[in-house]
Formats: sequence, structure tokens, C-alpha cells
Amino acid sequence: MDAALSLPALPAPRLPPLVERLRHGGSPRDAAAAAADEGRVDPAVQAKLRRSASEFEAMFIGQMLTPLFDSLPVDDQFGGGKGEEMFRGLLVQEYGKQIMARGGFGLADQVYRELLRAQEASHGQG
Repeated sequence: MDAALSLPALPAPRLPPLVERLRHGGSPRDAAAAAADEGRVDPAVQAKLRRSASEFEAMFIGQMLTPLFDSLPVDDQFGGGKGEEMFRGLLVQEYGKQIMARGGFGLADQVYRELLRAQEASHGQG
């Protein structure tokens, strides 16, 4: 009997948020402070802050890629003209979003922690 056993693919295990923060360059002290701040901020606000941090990183990556694409020659046979000139910036923005969606550089986590601190500071004063 030559029957191969086929197992379903399992999703990757999720690490606790503190461990995730440490993997992305945060120190244990920063990660612990961010975890404490998360507990004091409304979950809806947390989601908005996370989205803003991710959008910021995607924009940052796109801005870093712009000089690279500006230096590429235009293929006259299949491209060029005003159309490519107009849409190249949009293409680079989408590349930035895709890089961010696949993990990015880890900048979003740091921005998120700073936004949480700012949110907590403004909430504590008011």
C-alpha cells in the first residue's frame, strides 16, 4: 500500500504581542510600556492608531522607492509617454503598500507605540 498521508496546512502560530514587539526591534521596557498603554486606550482608537501607523510606513516605503524608479529607463517599445509618467507614482505607492502588507520594515510598530504614548498623554491631561 503506497498511500501518502496528506495533512491540512496549519496556520503559523501567533506570538503574544509582547514577543512580537521584541521581534521588531523594541526593547523589553518599551514593549512593556506599550502593553500597559494599550490597556488604557479604547480598542477602536487602538485600531485607528494601528491603521495610521501602517499607512505611514507604506507611504515612507513608497517615498524611499521613488528615487529608485525615477532612475529606471523607460522602455520605448512597451511604455513611456505621459501615461507612464503620470501613473508611475501610483505604482510606486502600491509597491509601498504591498511591502508593508508583507511585513514592511518594522517602522509601523515603533510609530504605533509613539502614537499610543501621545494618546495616553493627551488623555491623561484632559
